[in-house]
Amino acid sequence: MTRRTQTERSDATMTRLVSAAHDLFGANGYATTSIDEISAAAGVTKGAVYHHYGSKIELFRAVFVREQRKIAARLEQVASRESDPWDALHRGMRTFLEHCLDPAFRQIVLLDAPALMGWEAVRELEHGHTLRVLLAGLRLAGGGEPDAIVAARAQLVFALICEGGMLLARSANPAADLPMLAADIDAYLRTLRSRQLAAAAEGPPRALNDHR
Repeated sequence: MTRRTQTERSDATMTRLVSAAHDLFGANGYATTSIDEISAAAGVTKGAVYHHYGSKIELFRAVFVREQRKIAARLEQVASRESDPWDALHRGMRTFLEHCLDPAFRQIVLLDAPALMGWEAVRELEHGHTLRVLLAGLRLAGGGEPDAIVAARAQLVFALICEGGMLLARSANPAADLPMLAADIDAYLRTLRSRQLAAAAEGPPRALNDHR
């Protein structure tokens, strides 16, 4: 039997800690979850938690990043099944909202993360994961539009989707509210698509001094 290296043992411990913390944070929330509970669930000492993560909030951040990686990978997966980039955007939006029905995701990503880390830190992490996927999708759908315009639209669409997720997180019946929220965001995406098609039909704008 091959003995694991110190790095492999350390990685395995960190994986167990993040998994245990995810389950506890997701079920009970950050405030009521203790380091003692996490270390016991992971089968490590309390000292091991602080050795690898330094504090409970650092461990929470690792859990949040793992959730971002998972949902980004899922969005890329469903988008790859669509040949039309706008259809991929519609599918991705619906997938994200459906993911918001998961109680652990709602608790960690939508409720605790903004309160604990602040919106600026949350958006910075999302920019490398879920927002990155959305931006890439809008670039494909944009037909060569200036990147500044595409980036602004990505921020707006992402804000709509996240706000929809927040509404689902606080809803008494999120499964019943999801279709209405999805329809509203679908309508906005259709408007963007119509504007793009109209702009493409008109062609590039003439210069101001072009009187022909």
